[in-house]
Amino acid sequence: MKLNQLADNPGAKHTKKRVGRGIGSGLGKTAGRGGKGQTARKGGAKAGFEGGQMPIYRRLPKRGFNKPNVVEYNEVSLSRIATAVEAGKIDGKAAITAEMLYAAGVITKLAKGVRLIGNAEVKAKLNFEVFYASKGAVASVEKAGGTVKILRPAPVPKKVY
Repeated sequence: MKLNQLADNPGAKHTKKRVGRGIGSGLGKTAGRGGKGQTARKGGAKAGFEGGQMPIYRRLPKRGFNKPNVVEYNEVSLSRIATAVEAGKIDGKAAITAEMLYAAGVITKLAKGVRLIGNAEVKAKLNFEVFYASKGAVASVEKAGGTVKILRPAPVPKKVY
C-alpha cells in the first residue's frame, strides 16, 4: 500500500454545508433558516416558552413538599442478610452493624445508618445494631433467639410556649 492509495471509508467524511454564499447554491440569502423571527435567530426558543401563552408549568398547581432535613437510610431486607450469613460473608456471632454489612458487600454505601425490613425466617441467632427496624423484622430475629438494638436517638420534645 502506498500513501497515494489511502482513502476514507465511503460515507465517513462529510463535506460542510457552505450557507449564505449566493442564491445559486440553494442555501443563499436566509441560509436555510427560512424567514425572519425567533426561529431564524441563534439560540431558537427558550425552553418551556409557548408563544406568550401561560406555560404548562405555571398553569398547573404546585403539589407536595420536599422535606429539607430528610435522613437517608440503607434499607436492607432480613433475607439478604440471612443469605450473607449462610454464605460466610458475615460473622453471625458478632453484632451486625452498618460497617460490617458494607464490608460484606450487602450495602453499597454508608448512609446515615441501616433500616432492617422484612419478615423472612432466620435460622441463625443474630444480633443487630441498626437505626430502624420494622416490627416484622424484629419479631423474626427475636423468634430465632437474636436481638435488635435500635441506635436511633430519641425524639426531642417540642417546646411549648
